[in-house]
This record gives sequence, C-alpha cells and structure tokens, in this order.
Amino acid sequence: MEKFQVLRENAKKTVRMADHILTVTYPLLKDPKILVSAAKNIFSAAEQAMTSVLEHERLFKRIPSYQDNFESKFRVFKEKIVPRHNISPGHVKTIRELKDILSAHKESPVEFTRKEKYVICSDDYDMKTLSEKQLKNHLKNTKIFIEQASLLTTKNERIFR
Repeated sequence: MEKFQVLRENAKKTVRMADHILTVTYPLLKDPKILVSAAKNIFSAAEQAMTSVLEHERLFKRIPSYQDNFESKFRVFKEKIVPRHNISPGHVKTIRELKDILSAHKESPVEFTRKEKYVICSDDYDMKTLSEKQLKNHLKNTKIFIEQASLLTTKNERIFR
C-alpha cells in the first residue's frame, strides 16, 4: 500500500475511536478530562486525512515539496489543496481550532473542570474550553472531511494495485 492509503485508513480508524469516546465512554463516565482524549483523536484523524491528500497530490506532482511538520503541511493544504478541490473552509477552521486547543493544553499551567466542560488556561489566563457539544461538532466536520479526502485519494486507486 502507498503511504497515502495507509494514512487514509488510519484516519478512518482514529475517527471511529474518537466517536466511541464521545458516544460511549464520555456519557458513561461523565469525566470532562476524557474530552481531551477525544479532541486528540479527532485532531489526529483530521491530520492523517490531510496528510493523505497531501501525499496523494505530491505523488502526482501537483504540489511542491513540504516539510514534515504540521504548520508546513497545513499551509500547503490551505493554499494549494483547498482551492483546487473545493474543500470547505469549515474543515480548515476545525483543524486549526483543534490544533490550537491541543497546543494550549500542552503548554497550560492550569486546567480544571467546570459544569461538564474542561477549561484550559494559559499563563495570562486566556481560557479555552472543551465541551461535549463542541467536540461532537468537530467530530461531524472531521467525518465529512475524511469522506472527502477518501474520495479524492481513491480516484486513481486502480493505478496502485
């Protein structure tokens, strides 16, 4: 299997895990800390789908080379792939929001739960919150994005068999 095919399948598996966390585990335990795990899985699935499309396009030499880090991939995706394939700006926004939330979580000195939400504070007390409703919306957008990415990357599937 080509790299983009592996990434595409991994994105589908990861989004199923995130869906399970949000629909089964979280309602059962009601612990807002679980929302961070769901956000990580949703972001991971979206990033893998994005990278799958990038690898597919790079294989056909439609995009320039890029560095293997999120910011470089995201920039090329936003500038080259989104306009060419009419990908919704909402998907780009979802990926960016998830990345910002997870970066804030990583660097946060203070985190706490309040009213079934997980609150992440920065050093100067800028707050980001994670809620079940917000993550379900991100999950829905990510599922749609993964479906679009799958359609894009399976167009020429017969070449790789």
